[in-house]
Amino acid sequence: MTDKLKNNDMLLYDSKDPISVFEDWLELATETEPENPNAFALATANPDGMPSVRMLLLKQVNSDGLVFYTNSKSRKGKEMAKNPYASMCFYWKTLARQVRFEGLITEIEPELADQYFASRSRGSQIGAWASEQSNELFKHEDLEKNVIFYDQKFKNTEVPRPEFWRGYRLKHKRVEFWAEKTFRLHDRYVYDWSGNEWKTKRLYP
Repeated sequence: MTDKLKNNDMLLYDSKDPISVFEDWLELATETEPENPNAFALATANPDGMPSVRMLLLKQVNSDGLVFYTNSKSRKGKEMAKNPYASMCFYWKTLARQVRFEGLITEIEPELADQYFASRSRGSQIGAWASEQSNELFKHEDLEKNVIFYDQKFKNTEVPRPEFWRGYRLKHKRVEFWAEKTFRLHDRYVYDWSGNEWKTKRLYP
């Protein structure tokens, strides 16, 4: 890592690609953040504009966007199906940095979801089947019974990916980098996609 990155020096922004900057920040966070440096808050909204937010884990990032996985029948899954615009926020306390992404959500190819699901631990695979995510759970024992049921159902065989367990990609159209400075004179730097190139600007803190 460069000294500029370590010192929160926003003058480093000579890059035309926000993903390359984000990857630098994420790499540094993996060295300093004690747990889950790939954690982010995902904000979605229903068709009426009522927002909701929750924490997830980033699984892949490249120029095409940022990939995560979840249950399509969950609240966020249903909201993304009806209103495919969403926002992600990464915050690393150890670095005093934040990155926000805004863009359009699309589902990734089922084959890619199959590959990632197959790489998960068996316990996580069974858990995906057992949890009726976001539905009311009357007794914790009901969840435990579901775990036992699916563990037996897939005994001595590979656990297939549930059709409702899907991968999603946020195709970023706006990316904002924030770095903490003294006296609340923080640095904010924004990339906006114009349709054929990234436009950049600074914002007051």
